[in-house]
Amino acid sequence: MNLLALSDLGARDIQAIWALVGAADSPLGGTVAGSFEGNGIRTRATFIQAFRELGLEFTELPNLLKTHERVEDLAGYLDLFFTHYVIRESDHARLVAFAKASSRPVVNAMSRLGHPCEVLTDAYFIDRVIQPLASATVCLWGPTTNVFRSWHELAAVLGVKVIHVCEERHHEAGKAVHFTAELPPHADVVITDGWPSDGEGAPSPLTAEHLSHLCFPALLPTPPFTVGRELQVDPLNYPGFVGYAQKRLLLPVHKAILRYVTAA
Repeated sequence: MNLLALSDLGARDIQAIWALVGAADSPLGGTVAGSFEGNGIRTRATFIQAFRELGLEFTELPNLLKTHERVEDLAGYLDLFFTHYVIRESDHARLVAFAKASSRPVVNAMSRLGHPCEVLTDAYFIDRVIQPLASATVCLWGPTTNVFRSWHELAAVLGVKVIHVCEERHHEAGKAVHFTAELPPHADVVITDGWPSDGEGAPSPLTAEHLSHLCFPALLPTPPFTVGRELQVDPLNYPGFVGYAQKRLLLPVHKAILRYVTAA
């Protein structure tokens, strides 16, 4: 199977992936093609480490989907050599088209429309460390980004209570999240993401006063974050900062994803 968007999964799929976190590192075997548009420092590093620990022979194919070649031709040729693909590609539609053309599992390591692996990791951390997601209130702070779109999808699949704070003109109907321009009275965790270059749809930067109003929730800034842009408070000066070690979970979650798409 593929993992392109969290909306493609059911609650059982997500729970099955999480159940594989920390599984014994028996070799998965096979050959994987990776293509990581942009820096993707944490995503790229942890996926490459996951390939190594799972016994997947890795070949990097930079800008895999940037050619003018038809996706049917790309998949037809490359499927002869690879058993898996992990692709970070801004053009989500082309990524989906390639996955449909390929007979191999394709994992979205980030696109313009979603960051499913990052959100599966952060949600796992919240559920296991902060508070069970079934009873947690998650606050998204800022304009809709690919990370936040994946949170919208996760909210729909798992029924998570997600409050998204952004300007009213950017509220979307028919979503499983509650949009608001006002500061909610409480949250268990606040998640930020890097704002678009124009800051479109942004409220004000998240401040210490906002966190106090929210009853001092856990703060999970999606890296790379910028103090003075989406954040006014320096996470290192906030006791509720989840810390850098939280992203250590990227490695076991990425391994779990690879195991699941292979077996499904």
